[in-house]
Amino acid sequence: MATNWPIVFMGTPEIAAVTLKELLQGPDPVVGVVTQPDRPAGRGQKTISSPVRGVAESHGVPAVAPEKIRDPGFLATLNDWNPQIIVVVAFGRILPATILDLAPHGCVNVHYSLLPKYRGAAPAAWTIINGEEKGGVTTMRLEQKMDAGPIYLQEETAVPPDETTASLQDKLTPVGARLLLETIRRLKDGTLAPQTQDEAKATFAPMIKKEDGLIDWSRSAAEIERRVRGFTPWPSAYTHLRGKLMKVHRAKVIATTERGNPGAIIRADGNGFWVATGSGALSLEEVQLENRKRLLGVEFLKGARMGKGERL
Repeated sequence: MATNWPIVFMGTPEIAAVTLKELLQGPDPVVGVVTQPDRPAGRGQKTISSPVRGVAESHGVPAVAPEKIRDPGFLATLNDWNPQIIVVVAFGRILPATILDLAPHGCVNVHYSLLPKYRGAAPAAWTIINGEEKGGVTTMRLEQKMDAGPIYLQEETAVPPDETTASLQDKLTPVGARLLLETIRRLKDGTLAPQTQDEAKATFAPMIKKEDGLIDWSRSAAEIERRVRGFTPWPSAYTHLRGKLMKVHRAKVIATTERGNPGAIIRADGNGFWVATGSGALSLEEVQLENRKRLLGVEFLKGARMGKGERL
């Protein structure tokens, strides 16, 4: 058995960059990094590099960002790096068999759910949206079927009732980095037996789109409140007020006998900004009208001059 396994790391966003930093502190050399190409971002649409590229460059690790994942030149670079294992964390593309089978020990992935639940691009968000009381992290070997490969290690974490996607991901990212290092160590010493996933228990966590954030007031107050937390930090839950987009950053289910049609404001005073839903009422605790700053709901009302019965 080789004492050190050369590793290729594939990832793109900040959660992957955090994991790469931990991997670089481990015993095995990271011989190359693969990330997404530089993209325009922000209001100025300036071209910026991925967080993973930044970490690679600051540690002197060669990094490539192929436009096409099947490009022969890119595959030649991977072969030249000659990894024993490839680590994949939020890379952002489906990998072909030519990459999955390139390293002797395949591709190990860090996935932010307790597989087989929440296969897909947005496991942390759907954990919140669906009101799960626990989440977690799985390390697994990648296969061509999405997130269906054998499981190496898992660790569970509680999901409190005020958890957002952002706060849950912040908790899961260091757990994933630690599990990854343990997975590689145990693969090297032969003490890790992969477990086949139970297909009957598989559920899915599709990619979140911007339009998913639009609040459907016919849903229950409890559902909408979970979606507000699930769409934090992106795309944010939002509605429209007098033709302008209004983000809802925090909300709370309210016990009240007041009723109204879904989307109707049933309270708008110093004691609350309440909206009727398909079942129950929702207090808008923190909102942000387009091109304005975030405000507590009751503070927003001071300048908005809104009345009971107005519709969102």
